[in-house]
Formats: sequence, C-alpha cells, structure tokens
Amino acid sequence: MKNEYQKLFTSSTIIINGLTTLLEEQGIRYIIKDRFESARLAGFGEFMNAVEIHVQSSQLAEAQKILETYKLTLNSES
Repeated sequence: MKNEYQKLFTSSTIIINGLTTLLEEQGIRYIIKDRFESARLAGFGEFMNAVEIHVQSSQLAEAQKILETYKLTLNSES
C-alpha cells in the first residue's frame, strides 16, 4: 500500500518544530520539506517561512485538529 502525504501547514522552523512534537505524541507520521534550508545550501534566497510539514492522508483530519489547537496556543501567547 502506498502512503500518500498531504501538506498540512507552512511556517518557520521554530513553529514547525513545536507542531512536530505534538504530532509525535499522537503517533502521526510526517515529512518536513525545508525549502529555506535547501535554498540556503544551494546558494539561493528563500523566505524563512518556507518550511512545510506533510502528513499521511489517512491521518490528515486528526493532524488538522492538532494544528488548530496549536494555532490557538500560539495566538494566546502573543
């Protein structure tokens, strides 16, 4: 069976790292695509908020719930 991944969220490395901790606690598998770091290594420029997190399609709904709660937490701290 092929595992397909869908983009869940795009932000900075710091925000994505916090989200991955929450996803790991719930056993949700993810892939991080860090376009900022890839561009830096290649000598190109890219926005710092160019880090994407993708989750398995079968876990997308659960991951979206976690993301919404996480966003509320981030907004309450500012």
